[in-house]
Amino acid sequence: MALRLGVPKKYRGLLRLGTTSWKYDTWKGLIYEPLGAYRPDDYLADYAKHLDSVEVDQWFYSLFPGGLRLPDPAAVEFYAKSVPYDFVFTVKAPNSLTLTHYYSKQTRRYADFAGKPNPSFLDRDLLRRFLDALSPLGSKLGPVMFQFEYLNKQKMPSVEAFIERFGEFIDRAPKGYRYALEVRNKNFYTPAFFDFLKGRGLGFVYVEVFYMPPIGEVFEKFKPETASFQVIRLHGGDRVDIESQTGEVWDKIVAPKPTGLKAAAAIVRANAKKKILTYLNLSNHYEGSAPLSLRRFLDVLAGKKIDEVPF
Repeated sequence: MALRLGVPKKYRGLLRLGTTSWKYDTWKGLIYEPLGAYRPDDYLADYAKHLDSVEVDQWFYSLFPGGLRLPDPAAVEFYAKSVPYDFVFTVKAPNSLTLTHYYSKQTRRYADFAGKPNPSFLDRDLLRRFLDALSPLGSKLGPVMFQFEYLNKQKMPSVEAFIERFGEFIDRAPKGYRYALEVRNKNFYTPAFFDFLKGRGLGFVYVEVFYMPPIGEVFEKFKPETASFQVIRLHGGDRVDIESQTGEVWDKIVAPKPTGLKAAAAIVRANAKKKILTYLNLSNHYEGSAPLSLRRFLDVLAGKKIDEVPF
């Protein structure tokens, strides 16, 4: 029997629930039918019967020494046609825009690229080409999220330098889109950073990963209100560890994180009171099963004590 994952009536229009990707055979019996043969490409239409949003991260991985990779227009069109008119995709911008350097680990063939500067870093023409490729999504395109890795002082000397560089980029970015920003250096969380986001109307992305401060602490300290929307991305800790625990079978909770779920619910409640739309994107890697974590989140949002929420 499929999980019930609908947004409560009082939060409709103020909360969109989704997962990070949807192509998981082991969700059969959770949000997909338990019997029958499905091709992975069929899952999105079934997914959209239960949830009204999804994060697309497959186009993030785009920086390769052999050349940049942009979304396949046929795939974008297929996704758009697979979901209802009021469904929304939150999309991670390509890492070819957000990586200052090529990854240090490269194959022997491309060893010369390891750690070299990325010539496409914050390239406005590349952003335009990426957004053009997403055009079949139309009104179904939600926030475009720029995710930056941990930027040390060698890659970015200070938060002020980052604000200046990204500000120049975003000021000339195509208009009419909702842009959101995720950084993974806790030292960037300063009043100046949040003032910058607010001044540009950029959505703030809360991210729950093992080396960033918990989202509850960030909320309590800064109470960021930078735009008419925010994104909460619950990703969890070490991916290798939880993949080992689950065997990459994503149908049960193996690493419960009640504190994060409670914090996410508190942020959603606070945002709703101020008419700020929250997108909640949950990963299998957070607790072991994104659909089950969403069910647990909804129970917490409804006021249930976390120790009363089943796994």
